[in-house]
This record gives sequence, C-alpha cells and structure tokens, in this order.
Amino acid sequence: MSALTIFTDREASQPVWHSTDAEAIRDRLNARGVRFERWEADRDLGENPDPETVINAYQHAIDRLVAEKGYQSWDVISMRADNPQKTVLREKFLNEHTHGEDEVRFFVEGAGLFCLHLDGEILQILQILCEKNDLISVPAGTPHWFDMGSSPHFTAIRIFDNQEGWVANFTGDKIADAYPRLA
Repeated sequence: MSALTIFTDREASQPVWHSTDAEAIRDRLNARGVRFERWEADRDLGENPDPETVINAYQHAIDRLVAEKGYQSWDVISMRADNPQKTVLREKFLNEHTHGEDEVRFFVEGAGLFCLHLDGEILQILQILCEKNDLISVPAGTPHWFDMGSSPHFTAIRIFDNQEGWVANFTGDKIADAYPRLA
C-alpha cells in the first residue's frame, strides 16, 4: 500500500503526518509541486513481462506526459534481490542528490521509497512509499534519495527529458542516514 510520511528535518523518529490514502497523498504532494498519480495498464502483462511489453501497456500514459512535459526518452528498470550489484546500487541511491530534470518513475510492480528534502517554513522530509501503479515526479533540483530496500523487488518505467538518462548531482549531505529505511 502506498504511503506518505512527513518528518521535520530535525526529528527523524517522530512523523508529523502519515497517510496511506492515495487521494490524501496526491493532494499533499501536488501542493508541494510533486506529481503523484495512479496508472493502470491497458492490458494484462503476464508474469515477468519484458521491457517492450511493459512500455506498450503504458504507452498511452507515457504519451500524455510527453505531450504535456516534453520528455524525450523512457526505459524500464528491474531490480531483484539476487542482483549482485544491489548493495552498491542501494548505497549510491541512498546518498542525497539532485537532478537537472524531473525524476519521473512509474512502478509497474514492487516498491521503492523516495525521500524528499523540501524547503519551507520548516524543512521537511517526505517519505513516499511507491508501489505498483504509482507514478511520482520529483521536481528538478529537489534534494532527495531513494531506497530500494535490502532485498529489492521492483520494475519501473523511468521517463527522462534528456537522452543521457539518470544523471545525479550529489549534495554531500548525510541527512539520509538519520531517517527510516525500507526493510
């Protein structure tokens, strides 16, 4: 079940808000400029669909985003617990970073935890547990990190507005170390 948990940047042990209601999550995130939507495939994907099948099933939704935002490329990424690079990749993504473009991810299956470090009257950490059918778009320049868990299992569509794909600018801030992680 998708969830949004909000912390202050000074208190990592006590959330100030939490919900698993998709509408409430969308409203809270949209108010902060973070896009959150629920998508449905237009066909049955079967077990272990290949990337082409995944893209084809969601092409209608991808086309809508491309028309609206001008995105240029997309791909499919899958991560499983038996991936020999899982620990290295998890540590890399757990370092706070920004991007020069929106980070758009749609979860076809499985789950991942996006953590956003947002400015405002009080700096806040928003933890968004994204699961199957969740789309999140983290605005360009937003400090964040991603936790795929110690036994990752997800397939996601990544959508980019550049041809280079995932390019991170690491902040060097160790704030991610203080907050709860995905099991």
